[in-house]
This record gives sequence, C-alpha cells and structure tokens, in this order.
Amino acid sequence: MIHDHCVVGGGIVGLATALRLLEARPGSGVVLLEKEDRLGAHQTGHNSGVIHAGLYYPPGSLKAELCRKGAEATKAFCAEHAIPFETCGKLVVATTPREVARMDALLERSRANGVAVRRIDGDELLRIEPNVTGLAALLVPSTGIVDYAAVCRAMGAQIARLGGEIRLRTRVTAIAETAGAVEVATEGGSLRARRLVACAGLQSDRLAALAGLAVDHRIVPFRGEYYRLAPRHDAVVRHLIYPVPDPDLPFLGIHLTRMIDGSVTVGPNAVVGLAREGYARLSVNLRDAAEIAAFPGFWRTLARYPGSAASELRNSLSKRAYLEACRKYCPALELSDLLPHPAGIRAQAVRRDGTLVHDFVFAQTERMLHVCNAPSPAATSALPIADAILARLAK
Repeated sequence: MIHDHCVVGGGIVGLATALRLLEARPGSGVVLLEKEDRLGAHQTGHNSGVIHAGLYYPPGSLKAELCRKGAEATKAFCAEHAIPFETCGKLVVATTPREVARMDALLERSRANGVAVRRIDGDELLRIEPNVTGLAALLVPSTGIVDYAAVCRAMGAQIARLGGEIRLRTRVTAIAETAGAVEVATEGGSLRARRLVACAGLQSDRLAALAGLAVDHRIVPFRGEYYRLAPRHDAVVRHLIYPVPDPDLPFLGIHLTRMIDGSVTVGPNAVVGLAREGYARLSVNLRDAAEIAAFPGFWRTLARYPGSAASELRNSLSKRAYLEACRKYCPALELSDLLPHPAGIRAQAVRRDGTLVHDFVFAQTERMLHVCNAPSPAATSALPIADAILARLAK
C-alpha cells in the first residue's frame, strides 16, 4: 500500500496540514505520524493560548501575512466546532517615556500590517484596567484566547471523519526518498507515501537531517516559565497585558495572560533549556545539552544578547525578580500570588553565526517538504500555514 501523503508531527501545524490535504483532495490517503501518545503534546499544548492579531511583525513578512489570516481562520474553526474562545483584546502598555516612543513606532507597524489598533493615554488605561499602571497603551481589540489543545483534538476528529489516519506512539527512525515514493521507517514498521510533509517542531532540524537535507541552523530550546496568579486575581485584568517590546532584545517579555478557563498567568521568561522536551524544572537531556554546547551559533547568540541572557536567568532563579518584572505594570501583585504553572519550550532556530531565525523556513525536495521553522505565532497561523504548504506542494 502507498499513501498519497504522510504528515510527520501531531502538533497544530501538522494537524492543520493533514486536514487541509483531505479537504482539498477528498478520498485521498493521508496518514499522520505522532511519536507521543496524544496530539499537541509539545509546543502546541504548552503555549499561552493567545490568538494573536499580528501587530509586531515586519510589514510584508510571511509571518505578518499568515498571522492576520490565521486569527480569522482560527476563530472561524472554533465557531464551527463549538470550541470556546474569547476575543478579549490586548493592551501593550508603556511605563516609561522611552517605551512610549517605541510604542508609537509599533503603532505605525501595526497599521502597516492592517491590524486595528487604538492608542490610549494613561487616564483611559486606568479607567479600563484599574489594576494596570502605565503612561499610555495600544489597545488591540481583535486579540483572543483559546485552548489550542482543544483545537488539536477537534482537528484530529475532523481528520478521522474525512478518512485520514492518525498513528500515535509512532516515532520515525529513517526517511529515504526514491524516484516514486518516500520510504518512512518507524519503530513499529515502515510505510510508503507519494509525498511527505514534516512538521516536527522541536525535532524539525533532526528530522530534516534524517531525510538527508542540509540545514544551516539548529533548534535551540528556550524554556518559557510561567506562574499562575492566585485565584483571588482571576479578575485582575480584563485584557491581555503586554509590555512594549524592546527591538534590541529577542523575546517579548513577561506579560499577564487571561486563560480560557478563567485563570490568569504571568510569563513567560526565556531561558536556554537543556532538554528539548523536558518541561520539569532542571530537566536535562544529555544528547540535547551536548548538541547545544557544541553548536557555535548558541555561543554567538549569548554573546549578542548578554544583558538579556543575564536578565532572563535572574528571573528564572529568583521568584522575587520575576515578580518585579510583573509589578512594572501590575503593582498589586505579591510574592504569594505567584503559584506553580507548567512551563513551555520554544523551538528557536539559530544560525551558525548566532542569528535568531524569526520567520518561517521551508526545505523542499521533489517529494518532501520540511517545515524547518514555524515560530510564534504558529498556533494562530496554523491553518494558513497549511494552505501555504499545499501551495508549495502543488508547485
């Protein structure tokens, strides 16, 4: 038997790809392979659950385009499949005059991206968010929240209804492309497919290498550590509260996020992880740690952002330092308000020169397409990413 398409990876991008393939070619043979015992087990199931609007990204970039389309597509999918979501809006809060200047530059970028944003002053900010302090803010009404694990389950059910096959606990061990097919070996046997699409997230560089592709980057895992606020703070904010991003730093910074279950989290920070899939604190995978240490791009990244690396490490080691980052715009929080919450791990593609890869990266052969980098907001953008994948396959 030969399948029409084999999709490797049961995160939201792999699921969206399998779904779009079946919708575009009803009755085709699509099999999805996932090494874990459930869908969305890694990045998709450990993120903050935000449906992003797309204001941060360079105008004209693929990331900006896919995010804008993805926000609409995600909400439509949730409405169609009765998945709870809420368009609660977001505030990007400036707390210093320097941040106000950066905020105004971000306002111009968001308008160039076609995102509806309104600038508000400190008085209006206090009226709509009495527990938040700032000089000014950008109000982004279209930002939403959802449980992406629930989205994954719904996608999996829809794939099955359309005749697709999902194989859990199926780890790929070898990939070989021939003239007529792609041979995929797994721990439970082998299969053949006319086309293979790899959406492997944290393992994307390894899977590409397994298939014989030359990649000039490595995936470096960054742990995003969160706290859940004490239940008495479940109504502390009405919107998502974000800091103004510093263009000289690689990540957005700690923010307050309303969750779809009614709780509020703070985070994430961004510290280098010593295990690609180790979510417990102090997790170490010897293979992962050795590869990071041997990769020159990692050390060049640290040298490029020494202040940021030190700050993120300090917030990881000190709960009080983490609290101070939160109290910058929510001063009512106390140390006892920070309760344990699961960490996430970001698959950050890093080039050998230490450059962080911030846009999507694809590698393609005659019969394979590897999604080598699908950065945040990949969860928001999953459905249009899948459309882009289908367009590339058609070529």
